[in-house]
Amino acid sequence: PFPVGFRTIRGSDAKTKKVRTMIDEVLFLRHGRTEANEKGIYIGKTDLPLSEAGKAQLKELYETHEYPKVQKVYTSPLERAVQSAEILFPDRELTEVDDLREMDFGIFEGLKAEDLVNLDSYKKWLKGGLDNPPPNGESLRNMMVRCYTALNAIILDMMNEGVTHAGVMTHSGILMNMMSCFGLPKMKPMEFACPVGHGYEIMVTAQMWQQSYCFEILGKIPGYQAVGYNDAGEALFDYGSDDGDS
Repeated sequence: PFPVGFRTIRGSDAKTKKVRTMIDEVLFLRHGRTEANEKGIYIGKTDLPLSEAGKAQLKELYETHEYPKVQKVYTSPLERAVQSAEILFPDRELTEVDDLREMDFGIFEGLKAEDLVNLDSYKKWLKGGLDNPPPNGESLRNMMVRCYTALNAIILDMMNEGVTHAGVMTHSGILMNMMSCFGLPKMKPMEFACPVGHGYEIMVTAQMWQQSYCFEILGKIPGYQAVGYNDAGEALFDYGSDDGDS
């Protein structure tokens, strides 16, 4: 049986397997764009599908890049993540993990930064801090607890099911904070910003996780390099000559 918060939504073929002590590679990826993303609107817990442009962008990535093969994909239950997993990993088993969902932005959900800039509550939230949530929203501390809970459940499930290569489809905030908090080498969350359909490949062993709650970051999927940030604080990337995201 899966840990609490797990739901297999496609391709279950359960068999009794020996518990492994070694896990090979896991891919952590950011879901595709929604219409709200394109308009600069805050969406966290709000469940929106991919936009048509977002679907097309991921399909182009799938056709122009070779993603490492996986046996199973764990995904946020939000529709935009499930749809992204279905596009980038067709015919793979998908399992929803509730704790992979994006942060709850509270009263800021559905609004643009320009609509909030004069609110004292918004200014306070922008100062950051583990225990400084948006009004009626989720704190960074609570989100990090969820990140640990999700990772721990996924790693245990992989060991129990004999899975050696898996994908994880989640959200930008979750991905950046997971890499920063549990990944080696250590970097700030914003240094892990990545475009949609991109992310990181990691390696973890049972010993690493049980003793230190950490994993080794192997590299970026597919390759790219942040070259700066725009006025909105979004990372800008140099894809080189092999640009599947144009």
